[in-house]
Amino acid sequence: MTVASTLLMKPVVEGKGLDSKGKPAIRPYTPVTMPSEKGHMDFLIKRYEGGALSTYIHDMKPGEEMSFKGPLPKHQWTANEFEHVGLVAGGTGIAPMWQLMQAIDANPSDKTKVTLLFANVTEKDILLREAFDDLAKRKPDQFKIQHVIEKPEKSYKGPSGFIGQELLAKNLPVPSLGEKTKIFVCGPPPMYKAISGEKTSPKDQGPLQGYLADIGYSPSQVYKF
Repeated sequence: MTVASTLLMKPVVEGKGLDSKGKPAIRPYTPVTMPSEKGHMDFLIKRYEGGALSTYIHDMKPGEEMSFKGPLPKHQWTANEFEHVGLVAGGTGIAPMWQLMQAIDANPSDKTKVTLLFANVTEKDILLREAFDDLAKRKPDQFKIQHVIEKPEKSYKGPSGFIGQELLAKNLPVPSLGEKTKIFVCGPPPMYKAISGEKTSPKDQGPLQGYLADIGYSPSQVYKF
């Protein structure tokens, strides 16, 4: 099963959804529905003020259209290929992680353990929180979910600030698992730069750098969405 396939989306209403060069904005989005779903797709798109395409999408009215291209496949998932996977996500980078977690949850024979580190600015920014809480409650031995809040309220008891090397080493499956583990990363550019190094291009993972390299993971153990 190919999970986290992205679609390129572009506005079709003339004069709307333009980028800084005055051209129709094109952005990749990952459906949060599983590839096995037929007849519809659900997207998780956060509105960013000034965002060329996100504001266009949120302002759309019934009957208006979007242009789609794809899907562009990302990772080929095989049940039980890994013993334990680690997911490191920031903000809307949770979309491909949620698709992957749904695929594992929906397959009773897939016993892969999953640890998710999900970074957000505030608790109010946590997307799909109820769905994650439900998953962790139903299958606590298989799914571990740790939120990391940059600017927490006084009542927040979990990790705060940014995801650093100590937090990664403490929570993710250890590098010594070798081929039995995989670490997936998806988030804004600063997160990639600090945790895994950025991709060279959409098809080139680029060198493994940052905290994951320092901890001892090999390039084959890390996948950057």
